[in-house]
Amino acid sequence: MKHILVCEDETSIREFVVINLKRAGYEVTEAGSGEEALQKFEEQGDMDMALLDVMLPGMDGFAVCRALREKSDTMGIIMLTARTQEMEKVGGLMMGADDYVTKPFSPSELVARVDALYRRVSALRDRATPNLIEEMQSGEFTLNLRTRTLKKRGEPLELTQVEFQILEYFFTNEGKALSRSDILTHVWGTEYFGEEKIVDVNIRRLRMKVEDDPSNPRHILTVWGMGYKWQSA
Repeated sequence: MKHILVCEDETSIREFVVINLKRAGYEVTEAGSGEEALQKFEEQGDMDMALLDVMLPGMDGFAVCRALREKSDTMGIIMLTARTQEMEKVGGLMMGADDYVTKPFSPSELVARVDALYRRVSALRDRATPNLIEEMQSGEFTLNLRTRTLKKRGEPLELTQVEFQILEYFFTNEGKALSRSDILTHVWGTEYFGEEKIVDVNIRRLRMKVEDDPSNPRHILTVWGMGYKWQSA
């Protein structure tokens, strides 16, 4: 059963979200606050996804996202933001969220975005198969495809599942310029309804992890007017 945690303090919105996710085949755990969401995650601990409102009483959605990401790097996390909260969209992604949905949203859009992220999460978990090439090497970096981990000079770096997929795509296409559209389609899928800026935010987050000097990157290079490319040295 696909299991998702829904954290939304407005009862009417939460009920609307829950009923549509249940209709789509999800097992839903509800929470009306950030503190309750973390408590239920600790109690149940087998959740595939989380849908978090940014504006929560007490512990806000950013803090919940950060706490969940510290507990699980494979859990899919989507933030719910207001249409005018541009910085909140970026902030949530920088805290480790995988995607955001802007209010107001339709049931079909919400379920489509949740389904798309669930497919990515499941695909990564299912890749631990005997026929899988276990590691990819690129300069001082080693990407383990079985454990979904990255090492730089032998030291482990924590990646979210989206960051892992972007890096794998880079490693497979070293030195090749990849457009934002290429990256978006490969990682988020052809059915993704969001904006290309989600690529830029995840690249910024990746640079903070893999680069010695994120402001002067040596590995994830910007191809102006197009996208990005990876070079090992």
